[in-house]
Amino acid sequence: MSQTVQTEVTVAGMTCGHCVAAVTEELTALPGVVDVAVDLHAGEDSPVTITSAAPLERAAVESAVTEAGYTLR
Repeated sequence: MSQTVQTEVTVAGMTCGHCVAAVTEELTALPGVVDVAVDLHAGEDSPVTITSAAPLERAAVESAVTEAGYTLR
């Protein structure tokens, strides 16, 4: 069984399912990412948990979130 790493970040500005889908799509495209979970019920500053095969660089996560049109807190 392989181990995974969870990275938790906060993404600002997400308010709907479309927002979640856009951010999830960009983050899932990062190498090694196996799952993305967003807690949209937390409000516009939504916690996001990214599960990956190896630790992720913050710059890569921030770039993916920015590409989706949102801001990493």
